[in-house]
Amino acid sequence: MTIHCDVAILGGGTGGYVAAIRAAQLGKKVVIIEKDKLGGTCLHRGCIPSKALLRSAEVYATIKESAQYGIETSGAELVFPKVQERKEAVVEQLYQGVQFLMRKNKVTVLSGTGRVIGPSIFSPKSGAVAVELENGEMETVVPTHLMIATGSRPRVLPGLEPDGERILSSDEALLLEELPASLIIVGGGVIGVEWASMLNDFGVQVTVVEAANRLIPTEDEDVSREMQRLLTKRGIKVLTGSQVLAETYSKDEKGMQIDVQKGDETETLSASKLLISVGRQANVENIGLENTDIRVERGFIAVNEHLQTNEPHIYAIGDCIGGLQLAHAASHEGLQAVHHLAGEDFHSVANHLIPRCIYTRPEAASVGLTEQEARERGHQVKTGKFPFQAIGKSLVYGSRDGFAKVVADGESNDILGVHMIGTHVTDLISEAALAQLLNATPWEVGQLIHPHPTLSEILGEAMLAVDGQAIGI
Repeated sequence: MTIHCDVAILGGGTGGYVAAIRAAQLGKKVVIIEKDKLGGTCLHRGCIPSKALLRSAEVYATIKESAQYGIETSGAELVFPKVQERKEAVVEQLYQGVQFLMRKNKVTVLSGTGRVIGPSIFSPKSGAVAVELENGEMETVVPTHLMIATGSRPRVLPGLEPDGERILSSDEALLLEELPASLIIVGGGVIGVEWASMLNDFGVQVTVVEAANRLIPTEDEDVSREMQRLLTKRGIKVLTGSQVLAETYSKDEKGMQIDVQKGDETETLSASKLLISVGRQANVENIGLENTDIRVERGFIAVNEHLQTNEPHIYAIGDCIGGLQLAHAASHEGLQAVHHLAGEDFHSVANHLIPRCIYTRPEAASVGLTEQEARERGHQVKTGKFPFQAIGKSLVYGSRDGFAKVVADGESNDILGVHMIGTHVTDLISEAALAQLLNATPWEVGQLIHPHPTLSEILGEAMLAVDGQAIGI
């Protein structure tokens, strides 16, 4: 059977289903091809399940510290299977919501594995998709435009491939039936520190091994230092500038052992399990790219500023093209691609203006350039910094840690970047992102009346601190 449509989307993750909805809203006939479940990695193996677990960890940590709020508790018990049940319930509710949106917008969903095929009797140009359905039958989808949104998967280290027993990726870690007594995390990037924070709150003994000389090395150095200080303060062992030696890995009935090298020194680490968290690689294999003129560069599909591949009628978005590899970035790219193929204008946002969030305890969030990046680009940098310990609402929450930092241009006074670590900063960063989108200056944001007492006051104070006008200190 052959299905003709205006837009076919290969991959029903966050970028794919958002693009499908917008295309349908623009009057297009849309088909999504998804081999697993709508919602993709974000909903089923990433953002949502991990944040559900992080929330349970945060609640458990708060209960253990409840005495400082004047609440005496006893007998509080972590029942991890129920934590997992709650996570699954959250995922299922959102999954049902995505399915409803597909029906509401009359998007056709094909559950099966799709491969792009070259020119054929179905289409004079490549871009048609052969779909093997779950029941083994075949369908051919012939679109006017094809959008590839196949996402990514955890990157593996040679010699330390996940076995689901002792060596885990984040995919396997989300399915743990019981907590390990101890865990070594290889990789101190965003995913690594989130798992470190979560498992530490659950009572797991955690060691983080990071090859770079600091945790979350893509973030501002001040935030990195504060993150390492706070995680170390909580009892997490952090080894930076260190490499795991895969060839030394061994396991027994009690756990696993591996050597870690830092400079000329080698240390043997032992733990119940090992979590590999060294980034993600694009899903570009076995989807038929060889039947097209699409280029793959450094493991990612190459696209132009409109997200078109070498074949202009074929677009690619999300993790499979690299970039930030964030769910909200993929959604934005999906919208941009749909409006372009529909011949409509769309305001695209540069990657560095897309907010980045880390859901540790406390959280970290940023948008724009780090101080180092700003200096490397030739800006005459001035900065403002304000601590959470001077914000009343932060003390009410029971947290004194963290700060907000503003990086501005000394000549134009434009905001170049905002970097935060502290209570609920992932909910605060959007104001900073809007300020940069509108080319605001620190003085302009500082003139905004932030309600008191709120955590948002820290942004106003940090903006004023750029010119030495902060009120709080």
